[in-house]
Amino acid sequence: MSRGERLVRRIRVPLGFVFAAIFLWRARPSMTSLALSLLLVIPGLWLRGYAAGYVKKNAELTQTGPYAYTRNPLYLGSILAAFGFAFASRQWYLVVLLAVLFLVIYGPVILSEERFLRGHFPDFDAYAARVPRLLPRLTAAPTGQSAPVAAFSPERYRKHREYNSVMGAAALYATLLLLMFARMHYGAH
Repeated sequence: MSRGERLVRRIRVPLGFVFAAIFLWRARPSMTSLALSLLLVIPGLWLRGYAAGYVKKNAELTQTGPYAYTRNPLYLGSILAAFGFAFASRQWYLVVLLAVLFLVIYGPVILSEERFLRGHFPDFDAYAARVPRLLPRLTAAPTGQSAPVAAFSPERYRKHREYNSVMGAAALYATLLLLMFARMHYGAH
């Protein structure tokens, strides 16, 4: 792993917290924007949870479930949910800032993870030829000959603690509602 990749991995979580603070400070949600944001947030959280129930990190190359449509369903789910919240803010520059953040942080992370997978799983290149990196296929790709056929596992979902994403989203919606009502009732800008 290069020095730049190590730096990106190290700053990705703290940078997320910085963005969240700026987001909460600058967000001006409305009931309409919050309701419409659910059109992205709910599918994003669902996709993350669904993917977490399939993946066996570093143990096997998961090629079934959502991994038959995109190689990165966890990141795609995160992107959907994050953009849902960004749209809820009604601040377009936050949407643009989030897009830049995802390109700068997740682009290198995805490429680094692909190098790891390519080095540990001999059928990764064949899988990568069938399944797109991020934007999903419309139909499931056929699995490789050596790919185990797996089903969604609630135990894996719990092991990966994906329920934390749902709780985090609920807390963020609660905070946005409180901010919105505080601004309405106390005139805070």
